[in-house]
Amino acid sequence: MKRRITGSFVALITPMNDDFTVDFGGFATLLEFQRSHGTSAVLIMGSSGEVSMLSPEERHLVVERTVQQRLPDMEMWYGCTGPTTETTIAYVRQAGAAGADGAIIAAPPYISAGTGDIVRFFLDVADASPIPLGIYNNPPRVKTDLTANDVLEIAKHPNVLVLKESTSRVGQVAQVAAMNPDISLMCCCSPNLGLIVPTMSLGGHGTANVTGNVIPAEMVTISTPWGAAEDATRFREAYLRNLPMLEFAYSAVNPVPVKSLLGAVGMPAGPMRRPLQTLQGAALERGIQVARDLGLDRMYGYEL
Repeated sequence: MKRRITGSFVALITPMNDDFTVDFGGFATLLEFQRSHGTSAVLIMGSSGEVSMLSPEERHLVVERTVQQRLPDMEMWYGCTGPTTETTIAYVRQAGAAGADGAIIAAPPYISAGTGDIVRFFLDVADASPIPLGIYNNPPRVKTDLTANDVLEIAKHPNVLVLKESTSRVGQVAQVAAMNPDISLMCCCSPNLGLIVPTMSLGGHGTANVTGNVIPAEMVTISTPWGAAEDATRFREAYLRNLPMLEFAYSAVNPVPVKSLLGAVGMPAGPMRRPLQTLQGAALERGIQVARDLGLDRMYGYEL
């Protein structure tokens, strides 16, 4: 049986300096912030990390520099999707050589390949990978939408440890859970997709989330597997209380809301690379008000 990754798997933002270079001091602060609040693993250079706006040289440097900032009790995974199978394998191998714990890959964007092609893509990368992989079924971004049977086929590969599910077909959560694949079942935290409640109630192992950038401790509670009735109770209370922040985190294209809010409350964030723009005015105030209502200044020392 493969090892299980459980709990909150946070897709970290990429902090930047005012000149749009990567802020590695900011990375160190954010990594310690996540570790100190119980995050099990971080994904660096996922879609939350503006990965499509980083050059190949920057992607290599981010892996090399942040691996050196590794902290105990928190795994370091990296987004390694490239435009082709060969490029993706190269990114995965570079991350492995640098010391990454694992890599997350999605279908290459824009090409809108059929599911058969993408199943082959995942398996080819898994065959070549020196480190564990997670697969990300992310049809809102890449248009390709894996079926439950596709997931089961990929999950049989010994190198594939994690599924992050972002399908709009909520019923697929039950189909995958019923198959009981040897893989960590996780889902996106978007309340619009509505995957968190069925995933966790049907035996999910956690969430691969964006909102943990802002509320890491709360996402740990929401992402804890249900081993007893008390876990379900704590989940319900935390989920309903923090639903306004989950909704804010998806009020604009990822990572605009979470990165804008982190910058506004005094955390390392910096600007987004153009053409993305930081939230301003009422759109940003909405998130700040949610943070006030949740008492995040007391919880995290945010400047509200």
